Amino acid sequence: MNNAKKISTFLLFFLFTLFYSQAEKKDTLIADFTYSLKAKLYKSAPDQVFEELFSLQVLKDRAFFISEKSMKFDSTFQSEFQKATVGGNLNTDFRGKSFPKTKFQYTILQTNQNTQYFERAGMSLLGYKEPVINNWKLVDESKTIQSFNCRKAEVNYNGRNWTAWYTTDIPLAYGPYKFTGLPGLIIKISDENGDYDFELVKSVSGNKLKGKKLTIEKRRYENASITTMAGLREAKKNFVNNAVGALQSMETTIAPESRETFRNIQLQKQKNFNDENTIERIQ
Repeated sequence: MNNAKKISTFLLFFLFTLFYSQAEKKDTLIADFTYSLKAKLYKSAPDQVFEELFSLQVLKDRAFFISEKSMKFDSTFQSEFQKATVGGNLNTDFRGKSFPKTKFQYTILQTNQNTQYFERAGMSLLGYKEPVINNWKLVDESKTIQSFNCRKAEVNYNGRNWTAWYTTDIPLAYGPYKFTGLPGLIIKISDENGDYDFELVKSVSGNKLKGKKLTIEKRRYENASITTMAGLREAKKNFVNNAVGALQSMETTIAPESRETFRNIQLQKQKNFNDENTIERIQ
């Protein structure tokens, strides 16, 4: 199938799904995209690149962006919990079990009016809201990416200069992370230093989405305590630092052979936090 036909087919299925979704429940998907992220997460290791897949699940009036490992963690935990409690037994000892782990714990909710960011600091779910990015510079330049006809846009966003490639073939003003507000879906976006690079790697055609529901657990975005981006960052920092302090105060209750291991784990978490090459540079 040639590129033009592939694009036309996807667009036809998208419009068909959008039209008939009016009668569906609000948690029914109209589009489902997968993005790959390549990121240099630590300032002390500029050559180390982490790769992870993310899901952008689009509903009638909003979209969710989340790590696929986060969703796999939830489904794996739920499966193991059901096995552990079969027959009414509360045998919930998960020691030795393997759960997917992500370095990107956030969940992002996008609408045409704002973007909401959710993440845990310890046991507390925190969230903050920001307006849609409105200072995009549309550039008269185009190229083909993933069979889509794309146009260029640039923006300076929270300390980084970004270049985005979007397509009006998919008329959705969404994209990876918090990047929304363009005249079409963002196919690829990267910062000028090459520290963060998101690119679309999979799109599910509308005919395969009929009736498919949102697969993100509500505990990841509902009933969050409202804060700011700086406030959430400070809460995470305090949690990491307090965990180290709490461990030091508990050393008399930890088996001697385990103390060094626990101490090293917590100190490494503290070191990693302070060494983060954050996607947004908070002043």
